[in-house]
Formats: sequence, structure tokens, C-alpha cells
Amino acid sequence: MFALSALKRTPLQISVKCEPELALQFRDSYEAIVAGWHLNKRHWNTITCGGDCPDKLIRDMIEDSYDLVVDGLPKQKRERLRALR
Repeated sequence: MFALSALKRTPLQISVKCEPELALQFRDSYEAIVAGWHLNKRHWNTITCGGDCPDKLIRDMIEDSYDLVVDGLPKQKRERLRALR
């Protein structure tokens, strides 16, 4: 799992996996980014869409989260997923 969201929640919130050092930097830089709710707060951030976090950064964080999860998979699964991109 690389992202988690309650799609019917308003405002929309997305939880994504993040490098621990970056996770802290994002939380310090944007009010819309907080430690992951009910997740490992060292590795997960929750982003409130429509806040002070730019849309491009949200998309980049989702992509980075996906890459982190794929990097942790066995080599054969990693290669199969990367071939689909």
C-alpha cells in the first residue's frame, strides 16, 4: 500500500509513505501536512488537499510513496511493475 484515502471525506485527505527526514520537513513547511493518522508517524504523512500544499507537490509525494513501496518489493515484482510504467 502506498496511499490511503477516504474518498468521500471533505476535504479530501491522502496519506502517503515518505522518507522520515522529508516527512518532518514537509510537516514543518505546510500546515496541510501532518503525521499519518493511525499510521507509522515516522514514515507516513497525511495531506489535506486544498490547503497550503501545492497540487504538484501532492502528486510528487504520491509518486515518491509508490516508488518507496515498489523499492521494497522482491526483485521480480519490482521489475514487473516498472515495466508497466
